Amino acid sequence: MSHHARPVGPHRFRESFGRYFEDFEVGDVYEHRPGRTITETDNTWFTLLTMNTHPLHFDQEYAKASEFGRTLVASPLTVALMVGMSVSDVSQKAIANLGWREIRLTHPVYPGDTLYAESEVLEKRESKSRPEAGVVTVRTAGRNQEGVVVCTFDRTILVAKRGHGVEDKIGY
Repeated sequence: MSHHARPVGPHRFRESFGRYFEDFEVGDVYEHRPGRTITETDNTWFTLLTMNTHPLHFDQEYAKASEFGRTLVASPLTVALMVGMSVSDVSQKAIANLGWREIRLTHPVYPGDTLYAESEVLEKRESKSRPEAGVVTVRTAGRNQEGVVVCTFDRTILVAKRGHGVEDKIGY
Protein backbone atom coordinates (compact mmCIF):
# COMPACT_ATOMS: atom_id res chain seq x y z
CA MET A 1 0.00 0.00 0.00
CA SER A 2 1.48 3.33 -0.99
CA HIS A 3 -0.47 5.50 1.42
CA HIS A 4 -0.91 5.05 5.12
CA ALA A 5 -0.93 6.93 8.38
CA ARG A 6 1.23 5.94 11.31
CA PRO A 7 0.66 6.85 14.93
CA VAL A 8 2.98 9.59 16.23
CA GLY A 9 1.22 10.25 19.54
CA PRO A 10 -2.03 9.74 21.37
CA HIS A 11 -4.90 10.32 18.90
CA ARG A 12 -2.36 11.70 16.40
CA PHE A 13 -1.35 10.21 13.03
CA ARG A 14 1.09 11.24 10.32
CA GLU A 15 0.25 10.60 6.68
CA SER A 16 2.88 8.76 4.65
CA PHE A 17 3.24 8.05 0.95
CA GLY A 18 5.46 5.97 -1.26
CA ARG A 19 7.14 2.62 -1.29
CA TYR A 20 10.50 1.48 -0.08
CA PHE A 21 12.56 -0.82 -2.31
CA GLU A 22 11.26 -3.89 -0.45
CA ASP A 23 7.64 -2.96 -1.25
CA PHE A 24 8.03 -3.30 -5.02
CA GLU A 25 7.18 -6.63 -6.68
CA VAL A 26 7.81 -7.33 -10.37
CA GLY A 27 4.46 -7.59 -12.14
CA ASP A 28 2.54 -5.37 -9.71
CA VAL A 29 0.48 -2.61 -11.34
CA TYR A 30 -0.34 0.62 -9.53
CA GLU A 31 -3.32 2.62 -10.76
CA HIS A 32 -2.65 6.30 -10.09
CA ARG A 33 -5.62 8.35 -9.00
CA PRO A 34 -7.09 10.89 -9.26
CA GLY A 35 -7.06 11.55 -12.98
CA ARG A 36 -6.31 15.00 -14.35
CA THR A 37 -8.33 16.99 -16.86
CA ILE A 38 -5.97 19.12 -18.94
CA THR A 39 -7.27 22.60 -19.67
CA GLU A 40 -6.42 25.05 -22.43
CA THR A 41 -4.87 27.25 -19.72
CA ASP A 42 -2.62 24.40 -18.49
CA ASN A 43 -1.42 23.87 -22.04
CA THR A 44 -0.82 27.58 -22.74
CA TRP A 45 1.04 28.13 -19.47
CA PHE A 46 3.19 25.05 -20.06
CA THR A 47 4.16 26.25 -23.53
CA LEU A 48 5.03 29.67 -22.11
CA LEU A 49 7.04 28.23 -19.21
CA THR A 50 9.00 25.90 -21.47
CA MET A 51 9.37 28.34 -24.39
CA ASN A 52 7.70 25.87 -26.74
CA THR A 53 6.80 28.10 -29.67
CA HIS A 54 4.99 25.57 -31.86
CA PRO A 55 1.62 27.18 -32.68
CA LEU A 56 -0.24 23.84 -32.56
CA HIS A 57 -0.23 24.26 -28.78
CA PHE A 58 -1.65 27.78 -28.44
CA ASP A 59 -2.90 29.21 -31.76
CA GLN A 60 -6.42 27.88 -32.37
CA GLU A 61 -6.64 29.19 -35.95
CA TYR A 62 -3.33 27.58 -36.87
CA ALA A 63 -4.41 24.33 -35.19
CA LYS A 64 -7.78 24.35 -37.02
CA ALA A 65 -5.89 24.27 -40.33
CA SER A 66 -3.75 21.30 -39.19
CA GLU A 67 -4.64 17.64 -39.65
CA PHE A 68 -5.79 17.61 -36.00
CA GLY A 69 -8.30 20.43 -36.44
CA ARG A 70 -7.72 21.81 -32.95
CA THR A 71 -4.94 22.60 -30.49
CA LEU A 72 -2.85 19.76 -29.11
CA VAL A 73 -1.53 19.39 -25.58
CA ALA A 74 2.25 19.77 -25.63
CA SER A 75 3.65 16.24 -25.33
CA PRO A 76 6.13 17.10 -22.54
CA LEU A 77 3.12 18.24 -20.47
CA THR A 78 1.52 14.82 -20.95
CA VAL A 79 4.72 13.10 -19.79
CA ALA A 80 5.13 15.50 -16.84
CA LEU A 81 1.56 14.90 -15.67
CA MET A 82 2.01 11.12 -15.89
CA VAL A 83 5.22 11.31 -13.87
CA GLY A 84 3.51 13.52 -11.30
CA MET A 85 0.55 11.16 -11.02
CA SER A 86 2.92 8.27 -10.30
CA VAL A 87 5.00 9.92 -7.57
CA SER A 88 2.97 8.83 -4.53
CA ASP A 89 3.02 5.20 -5.72
CA VAL A 90 6.39 4.91 -7.43
CA SER A 91 8.94 7.55 -6.46
CA GLN A 92 7.89 9.31 -3.24
CA LYS A 93 10.79 7.56 -1.47
CA ALA A 94 13.18 7.75 -4.43
CA ILE A 95 16.70 9.02 -3.95
CA ALA A 96 17.03 9.86 -7.64
CA ASN A 97 15.47 9.40 -11.05
CA LEU A 98 18.04 7.51 -13.10
CA GLY A 99 16.39 7.95 -16.47
CA TRP A 100 13.48 7.58 -18.83
CA ARG A 101 13.48 5.48 -21.99
CA GLU A 102 11.12 4.37 -24.71
CA ILE A 103 8.83 7.40 -24.45
CA ARG A 104 6.03 6.74 -26.93
CA LEU A 105 3.28 9.22 -27.83
CA THR A 106 0.66 6.89 -29.26
CA HIS A 107 -2.42 9.14 -29.56
CA PRO A 108 -3.00 12.91 -29.59
CA VAL A 109 -4.01 14.61 -26.34
CA TYR A 110 -6.33 17.61 -26.56
CA PRO A 111 -7.29 20.29 -24.05
CA GLY A 112 -10.34 18.94 -22.24
CA ASP A 113 -9.05 15.35 -22.19
CA THR A 114 -8.75 13.65 -18.81
CA LEU A 115 -5.57 11.68 -18.27
CA TYR A 116 -5.31 8.56 -16.11
CA ALA A 117 -2.07 6.67 -15.52
CA GLU A 118 -0.82 3.35 -14.18
CA SER A 119 2.63 1.87 -13.65
CA GLU A 120 3.79 -1.74 -13.85
CA VAL A 121 6.94 -2.87 -12.05
CA LEU A 122 9.22 -4.35 -14.74
CA GLU A 123 12.44 -4.94 -12.80
CA LYS A 124 14.03 -4.50 -9.42
CA ARG A 125 17.52 -5.22 -8.20
CA GLU A 126 19.86 -4.34 -5.40
CA SER A 127 22.05 -1.32 -6.08
CA LYS A 128 25.65 -2.35 -6.77
CA SER A 129 27.10 0.85 -5.29
CA ARG A 130 24.59 1.73 -2.56
CA PRO A 131 23.68 -1.07 -0.14
CA GLU A 132 20.94 1.11 1.42
CA ALA A 133 19.03 1.33 -1.89
CA GLY A 134 17.74 -0.59 -4.86
CA VAL A 135 16.98 0.12 -8.50
CA VAL A 136 13.40 -0.18 -9.74
CA THR A 137 12.13 0.12 -13.33
CA VAL A 138 8.48 0.74 -14.10
CA ARG A 139 6.49 1.16 -17.31
CA THR A 140 3.91 3.93 -17.03
CA ALA A 141 0.95 4.14 -19.40
CA GLY A 142 -1.40 7.08 -19.72
CA ARG A 143 -4.95 6.73 -21.02
CA ASN A 144 -7.52 9.33 -21.91
CA GLN A 145 -11.11 9.36 -20.66
CA GLU A 146 -12.06 6.87 -23.40
CA GLY A 147 -9.41 4.38 -22.28
CA VAL A 148 -7.15 5.03 -25.29
CA VAL A 149 -3.43 4.78 -24.50
CA VAL A 150 -1.90 8.18 -25.28
CA CYS A 151 1.63 7.77 -23.92
CA THR A 152 3.96 5.14 -22.43
CA PHE A 153 7.46 5.29 -21.01
CA ASP A 154 9.85 3.29 -18.84
CA ARG A 155 11.41 5.02 -15.83
CA THR A 156 14.24 3.79 -13.63
CA ILE A 157 14.63 5.10 -10.10
CA LEU A 158 16.98 4.60 -7.18
CA VAL A 159 14.78 3.85 -4.15
CA ALA A 160 15.72 3.80 -0.47
CA LYS A 161 15.44 0.58 1.47
CA ARG A 162 13.31 0.56 4.59
CA GLY A 163 15.09 2.37 7.42
CA HIS A 164 17.34 4.35 5.04
CA GLY A 165 15.03 7.01 3.61
CA VAL A 166 15.16 10.70 4.41
CA GLU A 167 11.88 10.22 6.31
CA ASP A 168 13.62 7.69 8.57
CA LYS A 169 16.50 10.06 9.28
CA ILE A 170 14.42 13.09 10.21
CA GLY A 171 11.29 11.43 11.60
CA TYR A 172 9.22 12.89 8.79
